Amino acid sequence: MNKEDSQSLNTQLPGDQAEALLRELATWGNTTTIILHAGSVFEFKGIFPKGEIGHGYYNLTGPVPGFHGHINLNSIHHINFQDKPHRGQESYAFNFQDKDDSNIFKVFLGRTEDGELIADQVSRFKQIKQQFSLKKD
Repeated sequence: MNKEDSQSLNTQLPGDQAEALLRELATWGNTTTIILHAGSVFEFKGIFPKGEIGHGYYNLTGPVPGFHGHINLNSIHHINFQDKPHRGQESYAFNFQDKDDSNIFKVFLGRTEDGELIADQVSRFKQIKQQFSLKKD
């Protein structure tokens, strides 16, 4: 993570809140999920799928075709709030991090067809961030 990223990610959710946040994200409508692996960037744009716990994972159970997978909740140490411009536009994301502060995946707030952030998602993001900022104080 570069210096700019670390400065914009000062509020964190503890990893034990990951399941609750993932369940919440499934109600938000369109988002963009980004997975970085071995220098490649994989994106899923659409509704973050619902999930359920089974066999030690949070199993994404969305419609087919769609985004599927198995999230190891135990590997999520904390979730950073990303609030910084991206390519000249306001941008917000939840960054799911491991114990070494390496990124597992990110969920960016969605945009309208006109490229504007979805206002309700921004409001909900800021509300969650504020709730956990207050708990730290």
